[in-house]
Parts: sequence; C-alpha cells; structure tokens
Amino acid sequence: MTPSRDVVIVGGCGRVGLPLGLAFASRGLTVDLVDINDDLVKTVNAGEMPFAEPGAQEILDTYIGNTLNATTDPTAISEAENVIVVIGTPVDEHLNPDPNTVVRTIEELCDHLEDGQLLVLRSTVYPGVTRLVEGVLERRGLRIPVAFCPERIAQGKALVELYQLPQIVSGRSEDALERGEKLFRNLTERTVRLEPEEAELAKLFTNVWRYIKFASANQLFMIANEYGLDYERIRSALAQDYPRANDLPSAGFAAGPCLFKDTMQLAAFNNNNFTLGLASMTINEGLPLYLVSRLETRFDLKTSRVGILGMAFKGDSDDTRSSLSYKLKRILRFKAAEVLTADPNVKTDPELLPVATVLDRSDLIIIGAPHREFADIRTDKPVIDIWNLYGRGVQI
Repeated sequence: MTPSRDVVIVGGCGRVGLPLGLAFASRGLTVDLVDINDDLVKTVNAGEMPFAEPGAQEILDTYIGNTLNATTDPTAISEAENVIVVIGTPVDEHLNPDPNTVVRTIEELCDHLEDGQLLVLRSTVYPGVTRLVEGVLERRGLRIPVAFCPERIAQGKALVELYQLPQIVSGRSEDALERGEKLFRNLTERTVRLEPEEAELAKLFTNVWRYIKFASANQLFMIANEYGLDYERIRSALAQDYPRANDLPSAGFAAGPCLFKDTMQLAAFNNNNFTLGLASMTINEGLPLYLVSRLETRFDLKTSRVGILGMAFKGDSDDTRSSLSYKLKRILRFKAAEVLTADPNVKTDPELLPVATVLDRSDLIIIGAPHREFADIRTDKPVIDIWNLYGRGVQI
C-alpha cells in the first residue's frame, strides 16, 4: 500500500482521540479522525471543540480542513500508514469488564485494514486483549503488526503531557516496537519498551494506584472528621517540609471514566482477589453517603433546599462521566426538600441552573467540584467544602 495519510484515529473525536490527533497535526503529520458520532464530526469539521481542553482550539483552528479532517467514513482507515484505535474496555452494570468490545471493533475494521499498516491500541484494555487482537488479524490473513501504547494524559493537560511524558510502547515483534516508537517520537523523544501484557498492566496499575491513594485520603478524612478534627489541617501540617508525606492527597470525590472502572478491571483479572482495590471502591463510592449522613446530624434536610455547585467529575472540567456529584444528588433527593445544581462548565445537563440562582434559593451549599470560578463566591449560607476550596478546612 501507498498511504496518503500518516495517521487515522478510530474514535478520533472523543476526549482521548481528538487531543492526540491535534498533537500529531501540530507536529506536521496528516491526520484523519474517524468517529461514528456524526454530530461530533460536524462540530470538529466546523472548527469547534466539542469539549474543553486547554490549547486545543488554537490547534484546531490552524489545521482543520488542511492536514486534519474528521469523518464518519470508515474507508478512510485504509488510507493511513498508522491506525490508532482509542476504543477501551468498558465494565457492565455488574462491574464486569467486557474484553470483547475491543475485539469486536477490530473485527469490524478488518475490511478497511491493509497489509503493512501499523495498528496501535491506545485506550485501556483488559490484560490479554492485545493478544486477542493479534489473533483476529492473523485469522483474517492480515499482515499488520500490533502495538499497545497506552494513553497517559490527565484531562485538561493533554496538550502538555502528550509532549512531555515518556511514551510506553509495547509490541510482540521488533517491527511493532520500532514503528510504534517512530510514530510517538513525533511527540516525545522518550519511549519505554514493555511486553504487551506488561504495558496492559502498567496502564491499569497507574489508574488503580491513584484510586487507592484517593481512598486512603478519604478514609483518613472520615476518621478525623468522626473525632471532630480537621483532616486538611492535619494533612498540611504533616506534609510541611516533609517530602515523604507530599503525596498524601486532599479528600474529595474520586471519580471519572477511568479510575473506578480500571480498579474493577484489575479485580476481575485477578479473580476478584483484590481486597485493597475493592475496599478502595467501597470508600470512594461511599463518600457521598458519608457526607449526607453527616449533614443529617447538623441540618434538618427534610425542610432544606440543598444546592450542589459543580457536577463535573473534577475541578475545571466539563466532563460529567461517572461524577459522584450525581450520586450525591440522587441521595439528597431522598433526604432533602429540594436539590438544586449548577455547573458553568457543563453544557449537557438541562437540569442545571445558574450559579446565582442556586445560591439564592438554597439553604445549604455543597461544593461538588472545585472549579476555580467558585473560589470567589461569597455567601452567608453554610458551605460544605470537602475540597478545601476556601481554605477554611474540611470538617463537617
């Protein structure tokens, strides 16, 4: 084959694929973004970012319609030297991972793949999926090396970290490794080689380790709080000029589309013999329940309007996927007279109200996500701020 494009990204208009495509385009590569969501494709081709990502709009303005294009047409896949797939492994309603999701996607793409291309799996996969994908290609008679190169970015920092962080590159063959390194050295000079199974676990370990750290912080917060003590005051004191405690996080909702899901994937992979991960899930997912139980001891929730400021899963984001603010909202709807919500960053929730309206109508305010724009809010109503956004401590 003689490719006419350098890269095609399957799932290319999403929160992982689009920043990656922008980064490659900014380094001079020709990029097609293939996505089944027609609305997202139209938005990107119109030069509009479908979600917030600092620095992305400027790159999109420069390259869209030139070396960067979005399409719903899968035949574009056959035109690229490198095919990057950002479809990851989901968990179902019973918290069981479905490893076949990625495999089914590759099977559907096979009619558009060509011998000599490099296939790169980018999103988090269940351990062993890379080998399954290799088997699919072999059975279809396709001579295509497969590399697993997990994304490592934090949302909101993609177009910094894609250039700064070392890139993990794994493959079964020297060809896959060399071509994977060549591709990602367009973004960073530093690459780290692993076997595919090692890289699959490395990605899971990264997210699970963060989830466990957040669970540790939340458990310590609950312990201090039960004894009328301020966890944040304690944390700040023990970390002062003491490097071994610098990585102890603040309390807060540990949510989003990756940390919880990947912890459940690792547990399933190890036959549910992952006590630490399962305990972390109980702690982190239980934090909204804990907050409400504490509020019931201080306020008459049955007669109170409760306002939640921030429905994204983390501060300064517009992403509500797996946000624990929504779990908090559901719990409070059983306990409080009314629940009002606001988030100036989120555009997809029709129930959201202006911040001023929530402040005016609520008897009690809870900071659900610590957006920077909330830091200047002044109110004489009680504010529950487990993130310590206002620097007044986190005791409830």
